[in-house]
Amino acid sequence: MTGTLTAKDFATSQEVRWCPGCGDYAILRSVTRALAESGAAPESTAFISGIGCAARFPYYVDTYGFHTIHGRAPAVATGLKLANPGLDVWVVSGDGDALSIGGNHLLHALRRNVGLKILLFNNEIYGLTKGQYSPTSRVGTRSPSSPSGSVDLPVSPGQFALGSGAGFFARAIDTDKSGMAHVLAQAQTFNGASLIEIYQNCIVYNEDVFASFTDRNNVAEAQLHLRHGEPMLFGENRSKGLRFDASSYSLAAIDATSSTDDVLVHDEANAVLARLLIELEMPVALGVIYRTPSPCFEDSFYAHHPTGMRRSKSVSEFIRGPNTWTVEA
Repeated sequence: MTGTLTAKDFATSQEVRWCPGCGDYAILRSVTRALAESGAAPESTAFISGIGCAARFPYYVDTYGFHTIHGRAPAVATGLKLANPGLDVWVVSGDGDALSIGGNHLLHALRRNVGLKILLFNNEIYGLTKGQYSPTSRVGTRSPSSPSGSVDLPVSPGQFALGSGAGFFARAIDTDKSGMAHVLAQAQTFNGASLIEIYQNCIVYNEDVFASFTDRNNVAEAQLHLRHGEPMLFGENRSKGLRFDASSYSLAAIDATSSTDDVLVHDEANAVLARLLIELEMPVALGVIYRTPSPCFEDSFYAHHPTGMRRSKSVSEFIRGPNTWTVEA
């Protein structure tokens, strides 16, 4: 395909079917826009999904796609990336799909640093199966499977990512067009596994669970938008900042107008700082929280393979060839 593409060029003819008001609509628009702006080619792009509301994504993006089984999207995507390293492979998964039955597969994709762009839609609930609590649901969450309130401690996607050895972790909000565009662009250029946690509103089963920091009236005080090498400022007129509190080994908000020198500067390569930012409850850290380059899995795999994984025949020759083999003793 030649010429300048737009977001519409990545839209399929399929009717997009999520619940009215679902945050997935906004994410879909941001992703198709990001693909067009990055110069991606539909014929060189693939979306792999598991099970859940988010897993419908491949039907709505005019690229290659595969709707796989529950939790196995990272495993299928790993095989695809190894078979064709030139493909731009995206994984779309929900918090239940990725961190429950798919937790083991996600762990290995991250630790191996497979060149995948992994979008984790986190709405803290199972939406497709009618509202059971998920691995990220907070203690006390009431649902059909926990009518008295969940007693399970939630998984932190960010801590999971860093604990698995991920080299890239970012956060975004479904309706934050600017913030989403930034992290998608950064993930697109990262050489390895990039995991983006996207706070996504489930309007039916867990509506406004993130309202404390997504409500329009709370944005200034409750959101910290990170940029590498820039001071961590937030609040009205960016009058507040974060400093490191050595007495509690935590981050604390301060008046940035009177303590300018104490405001921390964001360093994406600092894993200790990343863990503190992930745990920060207010303001909520958004943007690229952690990034450190390392060799990607597919490059290392091919470099160490004795033949470089070169095929002696084309795929079509194998398919049309004889269906029996002689095995020598």
